[in-house]
Amino acid sequence: MLLLGCIKEVSDYELVISLPNGLSGFVPVTQISDAYSKMLSQQVAQGELLEDLNSLLDMYSPGTLVRCVVTSVEKSADGRRSIKLSINPKKVNKGLNASSLATGMLLSGFVSSVEDHGYLIDIGVSGTHAFLPRQKAQNYIKALKRGPDLKIGQNLNCVIVEVKNEGRVVRLSVDRSEVAASLATEQQNWALSNLLPGLVVKARVQKVAPLGIKLSFLSSFTGIVDFMHMDPEKSMNYSPDQVMKACILSIHPTSKEVRLTLRQAFLHPGGSPNQLSSDRMGAVVEESTVKAFYKQFGAVFELDDGTLAFARLKHLSKTRKSFKPGAFKTGCKHKCRIIDYSLMDEMCIVSLKYHIIEARFLQYQDIHTGDVVQGKVFALKPIGMQVKVTDGIKGLVPSMHLADVILKQPEKKYSIGDEVRCRVLECNPAGKKLILTLKKSLVQSKLPVLSNYEDAKPGLITHGFVVCAREFGCIVKFYNDVKGLVPKNELSSEPISCPDKVFHEGQVVKVMVLKCEPQQERLLLSFRLSSKPAPEDKKECTPKKKQEVKYQIGEMVDVKVLKKKDNGLEVSILEDEGNVVAAIPTAHLSDFVATCKLLWHCLQEGDVLPRLMCLSDKGERIILSRKSAVISAVQEEQVVRSFSEIQPGMLLTGYVRNVMPFGVFVEFPFGVTGLAPKVSMSDKFVTDTKDHFVVGQTVIAKVMSIDEEKQRVLLNLKVSECSSGDSAAESFALLNQYFKEIKEIRNLLRRRGEPSMAQGLCELVPGKQLQLVVQDVKEDGSALFSSSCVTGLTITATRYHLGDKNIVPGEKTKALVLHVDALISKVYVSLREELLKQ
Repeated sequence: MLLLGCIKEVSDYELVISLPNGLSGFVPVTQISDAYSKMLSQQVAQGELLEDLNSLLDMYSPGTLVRCVVTSVEKSADGRRSIKLSINPKKVNKGLNASSLATGMLLSGFVSSVEDHGYLIDIGVSGTHAFLPRQKAQNYIKALKRGPDLKIGQNLNCVIVEVKNEGRVVRLSVDRSEVAASLATEQQNWALSNLLPGLVVKARVQKVAPLGIKLSFLSSFTGIVDFMHMDPEKSMNYSPDQVMKACILSIHPTSKEVRLTLRQAFLHPGGSPNQLSSDRMGAVVEESTVKAFYKQFGAVFELDDGTLAFARLKHLSKTRKSFKPGAFKTGCKHKCRIIDYSLMDEMCIVSLKYHIIEARFLQYQDIHTGDVVQGKVFALKPIGMQVKVTDGIKGLVPSMHLADVILKQPEKKYSIGDEVRCRVLECNPAGKKLILTLKKSLVQSKLPVLSNYEDAKPGLITHGFVVCAREFGCIVKFYNDVKGLVPKNELSSEPISCPDKVFHEGQVVKVMVLKCEPQQERLLLSFRLSSKPAPEDKKECTPKKKQEVKYQIGEMVDVKVLKKKDNGLEVSILEDEGNVVAAIPTAHLSDFVATCKLLWHCLQEGDVLPRLMCLSDKGERIILSRKSAVISAVQEEQVVRSFSEIQPGMLLTGYVRNVMPFGVFVEFPFGVTGLAPKVSMSDKFVTDTKDHFVVGQTVIAKVMSIDEEKQRVLLNLKVSECSSGDSAAESFALLNQYFKEIKEIRNLLRRRGEPSMAQGLCELVPGKQLQLVVQDVKEDGSALFSSSCVTGLTITATRYHLGDKNIVPGEKTKALVLHVDALISKVYVSLREELLKQ
C-alpha cells in the first residue's frame, strides 16, 4: 500500500513515520535507497567508517513529508501492530516506466551520486537516467542549511523539467517554488497503476456525507476525503460540484481506493504539517468540547486553545462495558489528556481514561535522572531485566543492578508481571533509552543525586556504586554515567593493600567529593567521610576573582539582575554562584528595538534571566546578549570566527555598532565588523541614515566584497538581498519570536506595580473590542476615553481613527484596540466601522 507519511523521529537505524489516521510506521535504515544500502554494506565489509556515508540524523529531520510503501505488518510481543515501511524509490515508483514519464511530474528521488555539475538521482525507474543540475538545487540547499552539497541517500521531491529519448534521460529540479507549484494534470497521463501519494490535484466534489466527501479528479478517478482530512476552516461549507485542490494520501493496492486530504499544509508539495509545541504534549485539558462523535471510530474534541483533537473509541472510557454514547453528544464537556500528536492529521490524540490523565509519566521526556518509578517486569534477558513503566515507556535494569549483590539466577527472584520499584540511573529521551537500578541502597537513599560534574562540590556526600577495584583504588559511578576515582590512600583510615579483595563490582558505597574539574570530567572522591579536603584542594574551590573566570563566546549562562543602569543591566552569573559580574547592554535584551526598552523598564533587581549568551570577554567586564537571532546563528554555526573565514555572498546575523552619515557599521559575534554603505542600506531611497537604523538593532547582512589587504568588509542590508530563500517562513518566525517576548513582558507586568493597571495592560491585546465613554475631544480632532474595565491608563484615538463619527463628551461608544504602549501606559484605539466589523 502506498502512503504519504511525515517523519516524526530520526534515530541512527530507523525513521519513525507518522501516517494518516493516527497510525505510525518504521523505515529501517536498509529501506532508504539502493545506493545508501550499498554504502552501508561496504562499510560493514571494510569494518571502518566511510567518509561519504552520512547518518540518517544528518539527512532527515522531523516534519519532512515522504512517500512510503508498506512492506509488512507484524504483531509485537505486547500485542501492538508494527507497520514496516520502505521509502526506496524502486518500491514507491514501481508502477512507473520510462515511457510513462512526462514533464511536470512530481516524483520521489534519492541522491545516488554527487557529480561536478550536479547529482545523479535514483527515481526507481529502470532504464532511466535522472540528472539534477547544480543550479536547480542551490535554492533548496541554502534553505536546508545542511552543508554545501546534497548527500547520498537524501530524499528529494523532484519535478521533471525535461524528458529525452523516450524517457531514458530526464532532467529534474528541486527548486522550492517549482515543487510547491507542481500540480498533477491529465496531460501527464497518470493511471491508477502508477498514481502516487503526495500529488496535488484539482478535484470536484461529487457527494458530501457526515463521515467525509467523495471527489472526482484527473477526469476519470474518484477518491474519498474522510472527516479528519477536511479543511477545519471550511468543514461545514462543502457542496457538490465545488472545485478545489486536494492532495493524495494513500492508494490501496488491490481495491485501488484513493484517499485524499484538503488540509492546507499538504496542498503545496515540499511543505510541512503544523507541529505541536513541546509544552502541550502530556497536557491535561480540564474542559474539552465534543465537536462530533463517530460510533465506529471515536470522537473529535475542541481543546481549550481552539485546536481540534481526536480520541479513539478505546480511549473514551475505561472499558467497553462502561462506555456511554450519550455522554458524547455535540457540546458535551470532558476532561482529557494529550497523549500524542498525529502530524499527518495535524491533530492532537487525546485520552479520557482516568489512569492516563492521572499518570505521572507519559513519555520519556517526563522522566528525570534520580526519579523513583514503579514498573512491571516485562522480560528477563542475559544483559538484564526489561521493566515496563507505562504503555509507551520501557527501561532496562542491567544485571549488576538487579539487587545490592550480584544475582546468579535472577529468574528465582523475579517473574514476568512482578511489580518493582526502581530508580532512574540514566534517561535519554531522544534515543528512548532508560537505565534503572533495583539496588535498595540507591532506591531508598535520601542523599543528593549526583547526575553531572558541575554539582560535585567539595564536601558533598552521596551514594554511588563500585564499577572497578584495582591496586590504584576504586572507580565509583553515579547517575548519568558520572564517575570518579577513590585513590588508594582515601579508601579507609587504615591502609588497604589489595582493594579488589575488600570492594566488589556493583557494591553501593557512600562517598565524599574531594575535588572536581567539570570541564575535564575529573572527579576525586574519598570513602573517609570525616576527613576534610586537603589545604591545596580548598585553595582550588575558593571563589575566583572576576577577571580570572574565562567564558567562551557562545557559552550559555543564567543570570540574576544586580543593578539597573542607564545603558543596561549589571548581572551576576548563577553558574558561578553569583561570584562573576557581567553586563547586558539595553540593546542586547532583545532582537526588537522597542522590546529592549520595555524589558529594561519591567525588570527589577533579583529577577532571573535564563539562557543568555556570552558575547565578549575582553576588558574588565563580560558582555552578554539575549538576542535570539544572534544566539541561533552562533549555535547553528552560521557565523565567522575570523576575517579569513568570510566569503562574498554569505548571510550573517549581527547588530548595528554605529550609524554614520555615509553608512552603517555592523558587528558580528566573535568581533568581525563590516560597513554597509548608504546605497546598500535599504530598498528605499536613503536621505538620512539615522531614519533607517539605530545602534544595537539586529540585522541580517549579505557580504558583498572583501579587501584582504585593508581587512575591510562591505555589506548589503537590503531586505530584498538578505533572504535565505523562504522569506515567508523567516517573517513568521520573527513575528512568533516577537509575540513570545511580548507574552514574557505581560507575565512580568502581572507581577509588577499597581495590580489593576498591570492587569489592564495584560488583558488589552490588539484586536480586542472595548466599551468606552468619551472624556474629551481635543482641538486637533483626537479624543480621550475612559472605561470601567481599564483604570490608570490613557485611552486615545487620532482624528483619522474616529472615522466620520461626531462624538461628544459623555457619549458611549465601541472601539477596537490598535496598540498598547506599556512604557507610557497609553492605549491607542479606533472607532472606524470597517475595523470594528472585522
